[in-house]
Amino acid sequence: MTRTGENHAYGIFRRLANWFRNDILGLVREMRLSYVPPLMVYFAAGVSGFTGIIESFFVKEQLGLSAAFLAGLGFWAGLPWALKMPVGHLVDLFWRWKAGFVYLGAALMAASLLIMVGLTGDPDMMAAFLPVSTWYVLSVMLAPVGYVLQDVVADAMTVEAVPTHQADGTPIPAKELQQMHVTMQTLGRVAIIGGSAAVAGTGGWLATTLSYTIMYRLSLVIPVISVTGVLLAAWMRRRGRMAGASSATAVSSPDVKVNPHILWGSAGFVAVSLAVGLSKLQWKEEMIFLGSLVIIAYLMRQVLAGLDPGKRREIIGIAAIIFVFRAMPTAGAGAGWWQIDVLGFDEAFFGTLRQISAILTIVGMLALRGWMGRRSLPYVVVFLAIYSTVMMLPFIGMFYGLHEWTQAYFGFGARTIAIIDTMADAPMGQVAMIPMLAWIAREAPARQKATYFAVMAAFTNLALSASHLGTRYLNQVFVITRGEYDALGHLLITVAVLALVVPILAVALFRPSRSRRDQGSRPASEVRQMPS
Repeated sequence: MTRTGENHAYGIFRRLANWFRNDILGLVREMRLSYVPPLMVYFAAGVSGFTGIIESFFVKEQLGLSAAFLAGLGFWAGLPWALKMPVGHLVDLFWRWKAGFVYLGAALMAASLLIMVGLTGDPDMMAAFLPVSTWYVLSVMLAPVGYVLQDVVADAMTVEAVPTHQADGTPIPAKELQQMHVTMQTLGRVAIIGGSAAVAGTGGWLATTLSYTIMYRLSLVIPVISVTGVLLAAWMRRRGRMAGASSATAVSSPDVKVNPHILWGSAGFVAVSLAVGLSKLQWKEEMIFLGSLVIIAYLMRQVLAGLDPGKRREIIGIAAIIFVFRAMPTAGAGAGWWQIDVLGFDEAFFGTLRQISAILTIVGMLALRGWMGRRSLPYVVVFLAIYSTVMMLPFIGMFYGLHEWTQAYFGFGARTIAIIDTMADAPMGQVAMIPMLAWIAREAPARQKATYFAVMAAFTNLALSASHLGTRYLNQVFVITRGEYDALGHLLITVAVLALVVPILAVALFRPSRSRRDQGSRPASEVRQMPS
């Protein structure tokens, strides 16, 4: 080997070593005991997927609900996340009693799980009070409300967990403090995805040996984990182990005052949702979505009113790009039914796929931290639009017989293709959310960070409701029923084309004309996924 080649190889080795030392080992070195309580709340959210696989099979086998109905139910289940605005403001106002929000969230989560225990164990007894489908809808709606309550508190606890002063009372330098917040948020995402990885495979394999009822009973430990995190935080404060933790933040400041715009706007959101939702209007979901969008846009206008026009246009443009990207429809439940009935995927295999996805998502999140920090958010959206579309091609191909051809000529079939596709797609699983939350946190006005974050998060979360509406529309055009999958191919192709074209058009239309640098890299969770 020539000296030039040796130098080149040595340079590559040094870069890899620096990356491993800074991005991987750095997280371990920067870990603090004060980080543990919010991480436990995040971990509880991660392990909540323990029953996800058996729920899909239970709905398919026992309830007889249509794909369009399930997509509509997904719309309703996503709406509680828009309540992060008033909940966040209430947490600000009553920070001293934040544990109560976690306890209430845990109670709602437990109630949701107990309903499923009844439905899977004694459906006739449950049906004596309410129809089985009504019980299921109630369970689906209770769980996200509980998770919202806990998620808002956990987000605020991550701010409290990061100290602003050294042990000797000297302020921590701004650059070091920023890195500590990045570490806290990264560990939060690792806790969520790690919890998902821990139970994904286990849940799938246990479902082949245990009854669904026992599985739901085991899942009752999930709310206990989050409550334990809050109790640990209280114990640590009493023991003085969190001395020096941030107290001069938006979430813990004693000077937080009631914001009438947030409260009245949120009250309007709830009133519109309930009034229209309980009515017999034909387009009530669309009316709720549009009403919610108007209210949140009004609150955004109030929050951004103090900024200069150029910065305000930039923030609105980026928010619109994020909204469009997250609003893209999916194939819906019919794609999962097809994988079960035609491809022969069972609970254990779905568990294996989820575990592979969760583990590689963590790997990708750590490995791509530097890349995400160097790229603008519009760049990331365009990249992900292209990448996610490519990752859908194997499933589209399998609908038209790709797995039969590979089995005949290369000796591997649908399961191998699904595993390879999951391994390629999973590392990008958090790439959309990380720069998005970094951008929200960085642009937050100094005196209203928590409120700003809640409003912007509600806006981007509302996009998921738009996604469910789009999914329902597509399932009404391309009708998928159990055992009848003729229209699935066209549905998958339509979803892929929309996922590719619309976000790129949104970037071209809304990308800010001013400097488009620094769209940040701070971690978080949940992007659109492959049909499964």
